[in-house]
Amino acid sequence: MNVPDEQYETTETHVERLLGRALNSFDLPDFLVDRLDSALAHASSLHSCVHSGPRHRLTHRHTYLLADGSSLTLWELVHNTGRDGRDQHELYADETELRLAASRLPDGFGAWPHPAGLSLDLDTLEVPQDTVAVYGRPAVAPWTCEPDGAADHARRVLRRAENADRPGERTAARLRGAFAYHIRQVFGRQCGPADRYIGFTLYEHAFLLLDGSETSLWEVEHTATPDGRHMCEVYEHERAAREAMEHRARVR
Repeated sequence: MNVPDEQYETTETHVERLLGRALNSFDLPDFLVDRLDSALAHASSLHSCVHSGPRHRLTHRHTYLLADGSSLTLWELVHNTGRDGRDQHELYADETELRLAASRLPDGFGAWPHPAGLSLDLDTLEVPQDTVAVYGRPAVAPWTCEPDGAADHARRVLRRAENADRPGERTAARLRGAFAYHIRQVFGRQCGPADRYIGFTLYEHAFLLLDGSETSLWEVEHTATPDGRHMCEVYEHERAAREAMEHRARVR
């Protein structure tokens, strides 16, 4: 089978291919996808590349020249950390979200590293000091604040929530008035029997609202599912998120 040289494909074809292969293309802001319809030219470059044995993680920067003279950038994460070893593609509207997505991949691009007898502390769910050494990076991400796209970020967080008791329309309506946000990792550990380690990560998505107040969404990402797939749950309060992790750890 002959694969056309991507170097000579049209911008329209490039956009279609990029969106078509991304597993999370539905998470991109609607206005951004609409703007891509007017793209006249594009340029792609490799932003980073990390290899660990048979596993790899690459990030690409795709920049588009639009009909109104402005430019637009998409960040692509490519990795083969899935069970079948095939490349998976993800797209992000800003580099902050790209870095966060990359940080969620397993260290060494295989199983998460863990010390013997590591277990989930269900009483406090604090970030112990050994977490930094185990994971090889700070457990709490540096503070970031994005002046644009905060309301859209809140919409995407709520949309990927799979728990039935996720925040409802009242919270969604309030967050439509958000104009800045930041993300930080509050907790991350592995637990479970030796033949199946379950991962739990807790993120705080904090939003600054037009009235000057601040509110947060608490996102639990875990693999305590029957098939081991990643699942996202979102809660309005930190305590509810911690209780959800405790429940998942006990009924896995």
